[in-house]
Amino acid sequence: MLAALAGGGAWWSWKAYTGPGPLAESSNIVIPRGANIGETLLSKGAITDARLFAAATLLTREEGPLRAGEFAFPAQASLQQVLDILRHARPVQRRLTIPEGLVVAQIRVVLENADGLTGELPPFDEGSFLPETYAYQWGDTRASVLRRGQAAMEQALAQAWAARAPNLPLANAREALVLASIVERETGVAAERPLVAGVFINRLRRGMPLQSDPTVAYAAARGGVLDRPLTRADLDAEHPFNTYRIRGLPPAPIASPGREALKAVTQPEATEFLYFVADGTGGHAFARTLDEHNRNVARWRALGR
Repeated sequence: MLAALAGGGAWWSWKAYTGPGPLAESSNIVIPRGANIGETLLSKGAITDARLFAAATLLTREEGPLRAGEFAFPAQASLQQVLDILRHARPVQRRLTIPEGLVVAQIRVVLENADGLTGELPPFDEGSFLPETYAYQWGDTRASVLRRGQAAMEQALAQAWAARAPNLPLANAREALVLASIVERETGVAAERPLVAGVFINRLRRGMPLQSDPTVAYAAARGGVLDRPLTRADLDAEHPFNTYRIRGLPPAPIASPGREALKAVTQPEATEFLYFVADGTGGHAFARTLDEHNRNVARWRALGR
């Protein structure tokens, strides 16, 4: 009889350990650091008995410690599977995307609202964060993601500068970063970036003002995003970022440029164009002379009317 009872207990224990669990559907479950893991799993419906979980953890302790983090559990995961996931599975990889052309204030919003990131976000400079998609895990700090974005920008800028075309009117990589931020804000058409960069390079070589509307908007919005059209007063305002009033580059970037914008300014398209204006299709019409440019502007205004 004792042998039968012992055998029945062993069979029940094995079934409880390897049989289907209560989780109705596949779920990501966060195990916070310092939390009672059994109670957390019980509250999420991944196990049926916290005491049984604790006993199974103790009996299998030689397989390794349980870890905090966010893990993906399949539907009906057995207690054996749950323990194996907590010990050996890779935590869930979340992803956060910073689009090209955002200013610091916009990047801050993305990082501060990213689900699962923790901690304060330190201040950072305009143009210092490379627009990319970054993988992270639940519980990572905002500061760590910021450091990765800044390191990625330093590397991308160094690579672009090392591969630059000869005789550019840019003194250093920092000036390339500033110009790339302007190109990024000027056009959303990827194929146009080298051509827009070529126009600005030509203007710099001739000592002409860049006359870039995004720099004026950046000045008018005090480093933010302008929510209204530019006015004549904006264009006439004395400001170090107003490239209608200054010659050369502004003192700092006006946004975070992506890799393609960095490449565009360090390897610009060779062109004789000195002007461009929106063409009504999302792109731009380019011109060599002021007369040609004025005709393009007149067509643009006629489309606007």
